[in-house]
Amino acid sequence: MTTTPAHIAMFSIAAPGHVNPSLEVIRELVARGHRVSYAIPASFADRVAATGARPVVYHSTLPTGDDPDAWGTELIDNIEPFLHDAIQALPQLADAFAGDEPDLVIHDITSYPAPVLAHRWGVPAVSLSPNLVAWEGYEEEVAAPMLAELKASGRGQAYYARFGAWLAEHGITTDPDRFVGRPRRSVVLIPRALQPHADRVDESVYSFVGACQGERGDQGEWRRPADAEKVVLVSLGSSFTKQPAFYRECVKAFGDLPGWHTVLQIGKHVDPAELGEVPASVEVRDWVPQLSVLRRADAFVTHAGAGGSQEGLATGTPMVAVPQAVDQFGNADMLVALGVARRLDTEEATAEALREAVLALVGDAEVAARLAEIGAGMAKEGGTPRAADLIEAELPR
Repeated sequence: MTTTPAHIAMFSIAAPGHVNPSLEVIRELVARGHRVSYAIPASFADRVAATGARPVVYHSTLPTGDDPDAWGTELIDNIEPFLHDAIQALPQLADAFAGDEPDLVIHDITSYPAPVLAHRWGVPAVSLSPNLVAWEGYEEEVAAPMLAELKASGRGQAYYARFGAWLAEHGITTDPDRFVGRPRRSVVLIPRALQPHADRVDESVYSFVGACQGERGDQGEWRRPADAEKVVLVSLGSSFTKQPAFYRECVKAFGDLPGWHTVLQIGKHVDPAELGEVPASVEVRDWVPQLSVLRRADAFVTHAGAGGSQEGLATGTPMVAVPQAVDQFGNADMLVALGVARRLDTEEATAEALREAVLALVGDAEVAARLAEIGAGMAKEGGTPRAADLIEAELPR
């Protein structure tokens, strides 16, 4: 489609699982001639600039990967920081765009200031969802039971009162839960195969475009060792990596498997010395170019985050899902239901169980067939070009 170049503003937070899925879409919008301003904390500004977008740097109060324990342990601990950050970030962002307001706002699901600003500016807002979305009945089946205790607590009631007052202050009467969970329009950056109850998702609101991964050449290339007959990647992503006992089980599981090479990503919160003696067949890294490794891997032990799950599907890699938090448990169950994974909760992920699961998956022709079938379906979802088409379709005429 031919569209007049526009000013598009993207808003996100400083978290890999929220920024990375958007980057190829932003790169494509820039390549189509649009001027894209991307509001992001400084730690991700270089990554954004590499797409051709202009980073609009703002100060965030959200906990970062340097201090994952700051997220606390209760549901209220997980959601309060987003509201606090939104309230303090909104004036910064309003000032940054003053006199240069965009024609369209696109935003990560965690960026609450974005739809508020779109409302103030009188422009459309489109959510870019890096994970599953609400289906018809979601509120009754999932949200209400999950939030019941929170809404009965004093701290939870104070949170909702503050959220509602903040929205009302800016002329928005939407209930906070609907404001967060029910966007006007959403481009969903996961394959439909990973969406629970996909047949009950409102397709006039939510459009699944599948993987928007790109080549990621800027992350570097991983080379498979010449003597590696099989490769297994172990990664718990970037946020839930403080798991030395789990990594020791992985070393025991795969370190002495004949012909196997293990890529073990441990993050920055675990000292390799905590792993004990590590055989030469186990490559210990604090970070790896995951997509590059998966393109050459035979198995993937993953926390089943949305990004890793779809990368495993896109590369046709059987997965052992060891979920750690939030949507990862649901993703793990979806992968199992698809016939391409086994789920082991952390306490079940012994060396024996991990080894048995990986060998069973890799030796199963039916798993390989399911992965090929899912990959073919993902290829038809349109990926980055379709995401850009859908965003352009929301530009004011």
